[in-house]
Amino acid sequence: MIVSKQLKIPSHISILHVEQEVTGDDTIALQSVLECDMIRENLLRREKEITAAINNGSADPNLSTELSEVYAQLENIEADKAPARASIILSGLGFSPEMQARATRTFSGGWRMRLALARALFSKPDLLLLDEPTNMLDIKAIIWLENYLQNWPTTLLVVSHDRNFLDTVPTDIMHLHTQRLDTYRGNYEQFHKTKTEKLKNQQREYEAQQQHRAHTQEFIDRFRYNANRASSVQSKIKMLEKLPELKPIEKEVDVVLRFPETEPLSPPILQLNEVGFYYSKDKVIFSNVNLGATLESRICIVGDNGAGKTTLLKIIMGILSPSSGIRSVHRGLKFGYFSQHHVDQLEMNVNSVELLQKSYPGKSIEEYRRQLGSFGVSGDLALQTVASLSGGQKSRVAFARMCMGNPNFLVLDEPTNHLDIETIEALGKGINKYTGGVILVSHDERLIRMVCKELWVCGGGSVASIEGGFDEYRKIVERELEAQNK
Repeated sequence: MIVSKQLKIPSHISILHVEQEVTGDDTIALQSVLECDMIRENLLRREKEITAAINNGSADPNLSTELSEVYAQLENIEADKAPARASIILSGLGFSPEMQARATRTFSGGWRMRLALARALFSKPDLLLLDEPTNMLDIKAIIWLENYLQNWPTTLLVVSHDRNFLDTVPTDIMHLHTQRLDTYRGNYEQFHKTKTEKLKNQQREYEAQQQHRAHTQEFIDRFRYNANRASSVQSKIKMLEKLPELKPIEKEVDVVLRFPETEPLSPPILQLNEVGFYYSKDKVIFSNVNLGATLESRICIVGDNGAGKTTLLKIIMGILSPSSGIRSVHRGLKFGYFSQHHVDQLEMNVNSVELLQKSYPGKSIEEYRRQLGSFGVSGDLALQTVASLSGGQKSRVAFARMCMGNPNFLVLDEPTNHLDIETIEALGKGINKYTGGVILVSHDERLIRMVCKELWVCGGGSVASIEGGFDEYRKIVERELEAQNK
C-alpha cells in the first residue's frame, strides 16, 4: 500500500522498497551502488559532455560558466566522497575490495540481495522499506547493519523476525493483529512488556465488569416483581444497558515444536580428525579440523557467508567426503537434516498429510496428522495444499517430515528463515528439550543464545571451538568492524 501510493503520502517523499535482487550485468558492484545517486550521475555526465565540447574547440561562451556551476554542485553534494561511502556500505555487508570490483552478474542471488540493500542504504530515501533484511546476512553483516541503521537519518519501516535486531534498531513497534494496527513506543522488548501488561489490564477490566454484571443481574432477578423495588430494578436495567461491551482477551495459542524422543548411544558419537576440504589445491575451504559431538551437544556454527559452514555440515552428515582426514560416526547415529533448500523443494500440489505419506508410506493417517500436529500443523491446515501455506508453515511441514525418520541427531542449516518470532522461540525450547544431539548454522542471535553450549567459528581456512561463547564472538566481530572502518 505504501509503495503503490494507496496511502496518502506527499509526492515529494521518496520511497524505496528493497524487495528484489539486483539484475546481474557487467557493471561492477561499486559502480552499481554509485549509479543510485542520479543527481551525482547526471552532474558527472554533464561534466564530461561540457569538457568534451570545450576540448573539441566549441566557441560557446556559456560552457565555461556552466562547467563552473557543475563543479560547484558536485562539491556541494560531496561527490568526491561518494565512492568511499559506497565502499564502506559494501564492506559492511561483506563485500571485500576484490568483490566490489567484480561484475554484478558473477554474484549469487543472495549476494545480489545484499547489493540491492547496499544501493538502498547509499540512496538515503525519505522512507526506506526493508522486508526481512537480515535473512540473507551473516552475523557480522547483521551487527554492522544494526550499528549503521541506529544512525539512519530518515524514516525506516522494517518487517523482521530477528528479535535482537528489533531490540537494537527500532524506536517504535507497529503490531498488526486481528485486522488492527497498534503502535508502541520503544523497541521489541519494551513492546512485549507493554503489550503483556495491557492485555492483563484488559482481562482484569473484563472480569471485573462480568462480576459487576452478574451481581447486578442477580439483584434484578431477585426484585423484578417487587413493587417496592421497581424503580431500583429499572435503574439497574438501564445501567446494564449503558455498560460498554468488553470482550475477553483472545488467548494466543502457544507455538510448540516437539522433536522425537531418542535412545542413548554410548560415545564416541561423532568425530572429525584432521579433516580438510578443498575444491582445488588453490581453493582450500578449511583444513586440520579436529572436533567432536555427543547426543548432549548443542553446537552452533557461525562465520562469514562463504566460509564453509554448509560444507562442514555436509561432511558431518557424510553427504560430502573430506579431502583429507577422517570422519568417524557411531553406527547408530541417525541424522535429521533441515535446510531452506528442503523447504523450497517441498511438493506444492499435495497437502501436508499426503506429503508425509509419499515420504514415509505405510503408516496410518492418524500417525501423519499426529506428527504434523507436533509441529503446529493441525486441523484443516494439514489438509491444505502445501502451496497455500505461509513460509513459516512450510518450514514446520519440513520439520515434521525430517522427524518422521526418528533422527537422534539434528543438523539444521539456517532454520529460522521464514519463521516468526514466536516459532523461533518454540524452536529454541524444542531443541533444548530434545534428547538427541544438535548442530546448527544460524545468524539469529536470539536462537544461538537460547540453545548454544558450544560455538564453532568457521573462517580463514579453519574451524575452531571458541571459549566464551557468543559474547566473545560478538566482541571479535565488533573489533573486526572497528578495524575495517579505520
